[in-house]
Amino acid sequence: MSDKFYTLPKLSFAYDALSPILSQEQVETHYKKHHDAYVKKTNELLNKIDDFRRDGDEIEVNNVASKLSFNIGGVTLHNLFWENLVPPSQFLMPDGEIKDSINSNFGSIERFISEFTECATTIEGSGWSLLTYDVGTGRLMIFPIGNHNLKLVPMQKILLVLDMWEHAYYIDYKNDKKSYVSNFWKILNWNVVNTRLSK
Repeated sequence: MSDKFYTLPKLSFAYDALSPILSQEQVETHYKKHHDAYVKKTNELLNKIDDFRRDGDEIEVNNVASKLSFNIGGVTLHNLFWENLVPPSQFLMPDGEIKDSINSNFGSIERFISEFTECATTIEGSGWSLLTYDVGTGRLMIFPIGNHNLKLVPMQKILLVLDMWEHAYYIDYKNDKKSYVSNFWKILNWNVVNTRLSK
């Protein structure tokens, strides 16, 4: 049996570093309670699978696989989310390859932001808004995904993610999704997005 499990990655900034866009309470609650819960649940399920196999018991494959998919999706998307954030004082406008690609695909940065914002604010229920690079066509694409559904990978390489679950913004913005998304652009780490695209 494997001894490899998921871990909660360290943030590259302090809990209060994204203020006033995201408060310390919002970041800390999101990271330490919600993100960490997906990590713990994933490892719990992996342990359960190991136990089944070691003891020769039959695994309820569909049930375990569904829960594992949900929680690993949560871990993966949260990891990407925290990586693509930067304190407001360090924010830089998009430049280089990502700027050129966005202009080529969407016509302008402003048009891209408008389309991405529309995608994010119209998600029904819980989910995420993604900017991806489509391997098949070389195009940049915007996708809404429900819950943590990552079935579109690997043909879509994820460049940018925005968490649209209520736990990501409710402490600071209540039900005002538009203000949350509008302020997100002030803490987006375009350098990270650019690096993901160049890879």
